[in-house]
Amino acid sequence: MAETEPVILDVVALLADMPDQRLARGQVGTVVQLLDDETSLVEFSDDQGHAYAVVPCPRTDLLTLHYAQEEA
Repeated sequence: MAETEPVILDVVALLADMPDQRLARGQVGTVVQLLDDETSLVEFSDDQGHAYAVVPCPRTDLLTLHYAQEEA
């Protein structure tokens, strides 16, 4: 499977801590906007859907999550 860049509404996980934003590696969010060729705006929400952080993230620090089986 080829690595793909995250696109709008992709579910992603952080690959690096963002202590200034109080976010830790592994936290899951949703891409809400592509800011430029290198940065995505990601929303992090609680279980009730309330956003607790909306931050620009380098795409190199994001792992796109897949919930359906894909061919390797």
